[in-house]
Amino acid sequence: MSRLAAYGQEERSAADAVVREYLPLVKKIALRLAAKLPAEIEVDDLMQVGLMGLLRARDSYDPQQGASFGTYAGIRIKGAMLDEIRAHDWLPRSVQSQLRKVSEAIDRADARLGRAAQDAEIAEELGMNVDEYQRLSGELACARMTRIPDCAEAEFAPALGTAPQEAVDDEGFRAALARAVDQLPEKERLMMSLYYAEELNLKEIGAVLGVSESRVSQLHGQALARLRARLAEWQS
Repeated sequence: MSRLAAYGQEERSAADAVVREYLPLVKKIALRLAAKLPAEIEVDDLMQVGLMGLLRARDSYDPQQGASFGTYAGIRIKGAMLDEIRAHDWLPRSVQSQLRKVSEAIDRADARLGRAAQDAEIAEELGMNVDEYQRLSGELACARMTRIPDCAEAEFAPALGTAPQEAVDDEGFRAALARAVDQLPEKERLMMSLYYAEELNLKEIGAVLGVSESRVSQLHGQALARLRARLAEWQS
């Protein structure tokens, strides 16, 4: 066997060893992200791009930077998955349209009232009854996957309608988003923190807030619409 062939075989063996050792980490991250995404995004697809991120992490890891390889690999794996998600317009057009409609209604109601509008007031602005509005806001919860500085490690740009990478990388956007989250009504702010930072599921959040799972979804969708309204200048 030539030296070149032997070297190639060693490289493949090393890559296989890394994949075997960190495959559970890739799967864990994929499952966690998939739980916050529409059903059409499959775990297997996320795992495939996550494995590519793992191999890139192996090639670029520098132990002198201080982080363990597991920590560094986790960041690169998740980053690869998020890049894949950003590369596809996964938010249905119907949801984008409804999200925009509710955001504009919230903006008008907030301006008219001089405070954060409540469900009934937003429903009135939309010409709906409260039950209709709450069903709609629950549907908007699929516009998830958000990046909230100092609160979570996920992507918010798709739900806002912003240019994802440019917005996320912009310090001004991050600062504006952090302020907007801080200004959410208390229950919505707590729900977002529990969901994105603490990674509780809807049932667990409902237990903390003393509400049903469907009400958590409604709060989630309403919070996303409210944030979109308050960050209008960042929308493309």
